[in-house]
Amino acid sequence: MSRTAWPTLLRLSARGLIRDLRASDVRALALALALAVAASTMIGFFLDRLDRGLTRQAGQLSGGDVVLEQGRPFGTEVREALEEAGLVLSDQIDMVSMVSRGDAFQPASLKVVDSVYPHYGTARVDRGDGIEALPRGPAPGEVWVAPRLALLMELEVGDRIRLGQTELAVGGIIEREPDQSAGFGNFNPRLMMHVDDMDATGLVQEGSRVEFELLAAGSAEAVARVEPLLQRLRRGGVEVRDVRRDRPSLGNALARAEKYLGLAGLAAVLLAGVAVAMSTRRYVDRHLDTAALLRCFGATQRELLRLFVLQLAWLALAASALGALLGLAGQALLVRLLAAFLPFSLPAPGLLPLWLGVFTALAVLVGFAGPTLLRLKRVSALKVLRRELDPLPPSAWLVVGVAALVFGGLLWLYSGDLGLAAGLLLGGLVMLAALWGLGGMLLALVLRATARLPREGGKAEGLITAVRLGGQQLARRRRASLGQLLAFSVTFFAVAMIALVRGDLLTTWQAQLPADTPNHFAINIQPQERDAFEAALAGAADARSALYPMVRGRISAIDGELPQEAVPAESRGDNALRRELNLTWRETLPEGNRVVAGEWFAASASAGWLDEVAAEPRPAADASTVDSAVPISVEDGLAERLGLDLGDRLTFTIGSDEVVGEVTSLRSLDWESFRPNFFVIFPPGVLERFGHSFITAFHLGDDDRDLLRELVREFPGVTLLDVEAILGQVREVLTQVTRAVELVLAFVLLAGISVLYASLTASLPVRAHESGLLRVFGAGNRLLSRMQAAEFAVLGFASGLMGALLAELAAAGIYLAWFDLAPRVHGGLWLTLPVAGAVLIGVIGHLLSRGLRRQAPAASLGLLGEA
Repeated sequence: MSRTAWPTLLRLSARGLIRDLRASDVRALALALALAVAASTMIGFFLDRLDRGLTRQAGQLSGGDVVLEQGRPFGTEVREALEEAGLVLSDQIDMVSMVSRGDAFQPASLKVVDSVYPHYGTARVDRGDGIEALPRGPAPGEVWVAPRLALLMELEVGDRIRLGQTELAVGGIIEREPDQSAGFGNFNPRLMMHVDDMDATGLVQEGSRVEFELLAAGSAEAVARVEPLLQRLRRGGVEVRDVRRDRPSLGNALARAEKYLGLAGLAAVLLAGVAVAMSTRRYVDRHLDTAALLRCFGATQRELLRLFVLQLAWLALAASALGALLGLAGQALLVRLLAAFLPFSLPAPGLLPLWLGVFTALAVLVGFAGPTLLRLKRVSALKVLRRELDPLPPSAWLVVGVAALVFGGLLWLYSGDLGLAAGLLLGGLVMLAALWGLGGMLLALVLRATARLPREGGKAEGLITAVRLGGQQLARRRRASLGQLLAFSVTFFAVAMIALVRGDLLTTWQAQLPADTPNHFAINIQPQERDAFEAALAGAADARSALYPMVRGRISAIDGELPQEAVPAESRGDNALRRELNLTWRETLPEGNRVVAGEWFAASASAGWLDEVAAEPRPAADASTVDSAVPISVEDGLAERLGLDLGDRLTFTIGSDEVVGEVTSLRSLDWESFRPNFFVIFPPGVLERFGHSFITAFHLGDDDRDLLRELVREFPGVTLLDVEAILGQVREVLTQVTRAVELVLAFVLLAGISVLYASLTASLPVRAHESGLLRVFGAGNRLLSRMQAAEFAVLGFASGLMGALLAELAAAGIYLAWFDLAPRVHGGLWLTLPVAGAVLIGVIGHLLSRGLRRQAPAASLGLLGEA
């Protein structure tokens, strides 16, 4: 052969591959590569499209794909940039104003919308003939009012109200807004009107407290194009709403789902890599004679390596094409299955996941097959005459090291977290070394147990004999059996871990929004109304939170500097700096809160919440005490955004007074609970001197909705917020994510089956030789069948035990480091996985060995030469 004979090498490699397709190890190798590409491309396509789609749908809770907010109208430059990117714009104005009708006056929260509103969803409004779903806002000349405002002012459809300098007709009673918010920026009942009527009211004057919002809707590509603009606006003090931050319950669920899907994809790739490694070993063993003949005909080591690399490259390209088609079809099937649950159109799949899938296949082939393939390069021409001159196999640590580096790179590529990738990689290598020793001890223990089985077992004597002989077969191939044990253990571990995480995620999401999740908030409960309001809810509400005291204050300084100058540039437009915060006081740590840094300022527990927030407040601290810094606890997410740390001092303006607090602890909150949560908590004895009200959350069933009307009449100053619509949207998104999680698990199972197939296929020649010898010495098909089934079952049982241990340890680490979930012990896993392993591997191995049992002993003995 000549070094320049590339066409010859290409032709020989293609012919060799076509001939080798009849071999089971090549089929297993192609299956593993195709599954690696299919898993990575399908999950890549689906993750990309689902993430953008779910984020867009979650963004509907805020009214658009991009929502900007500031205290002045937006200029033409911002509008033109958004429109040029392909976004449709809608203006909205929020403010508080007095509404009057005759002698009745009532402050209302105005929501001024244009003719484009809403971008998504419909408004449910009663215009006198029952509730209608309208894809628009109020028409010019009319207003829509919330039920509470209608009750307080005794309004009906057709009545006229005065707003500023003009009169408008009541055109409808709002049952649900398409972009209803659960925030507590203001506590007044809603009034919606058209922007064309705004000038006539004369409400917007210089110095008025008005929030101007710009809501943009468009494709995911359009949103991506304006991301640099959004970054500049954030640094300029504009509030850019983010559903993952503004809706923590939804954002946390989306983040966990993305991490799970990515983890499932990596598990499928890892399993496919293990299958590739096992299939390649069998492939190389079969081609040693061919390589020796080619050496006799003058082939150099480099040409040998090129020939077989080209052959595997052809296989990788074919498998990549097949896997890419399967991945594309798989994600289309997932989208089709979820179409009934996705009220939005997903963007078209891009090319990046496709190229990543092909790259993954090549990386898996190089990392898991490369070191083993080098064995062909070192084959001697003398092997044609002396079969014992096989080249030494590569060092196990070389194979593991190269595969680990490649998989670590893929882990970094898919997770985007170098620290996590390095940590998991190093931890995996340490665990693999420990597993080798642990697996050896476990295998020895199992084999010893089988060897001690009684030789006379009565009716079960045949079964006992088969198990004992199967154990002896494993003992004779102890090193190979240990390798299979580890491969099967990794398979069971990966599948079990994905299943465990999936189950615990679903349990967390179901527990996140139980049936009695609070769907109403009551705000502005005055201290003198507290007991009466509690009594009114007693017996009617299915579940309710405690009554929390609340004082409103604005951050006016951070460490003596203006807030916008003290915080990072990207947080200058943070909503926490542009509005008043809800402050509370508490002696003990509230339920659902966890201190993550510093110490809580109360060392002793109180007798109960009623003692801490009694209707008669404790004596307030002296002014001199209040003016000095008092300890405060801050939510860790707010502290991260504003760049706060322990020891920083925040000045709060409450009315005309100021209170200085020093951050002594940071807390994580249970935002998923739909219960009152507070960014800042003071100790008792500081805020009681300020005017305060109470807030609570409670759940009402459909049969108890009449209670709302009674509460409005009895407590006209209390604001009642219905968040049932938001709960419904959050539940809908979680349902979609749950279905995606369940469907992706099936692909991990397929990858696991490919490992079982590759491993069992690789060991068939040796098993064929053993079965041929046993049949020569008189063993019948019945005994061989039982013995092989028992051998595989014993191996599966031990692998299941090892896999359960690995899954428990890995799941606990992932929960703590990645999903922010509490680890738990899964007792059922230790019973089901060993039994399932014994049954699964026993059945698959028994079926794959069926052909060997039908062969004549001479044919079975001849198969050993292929190994």
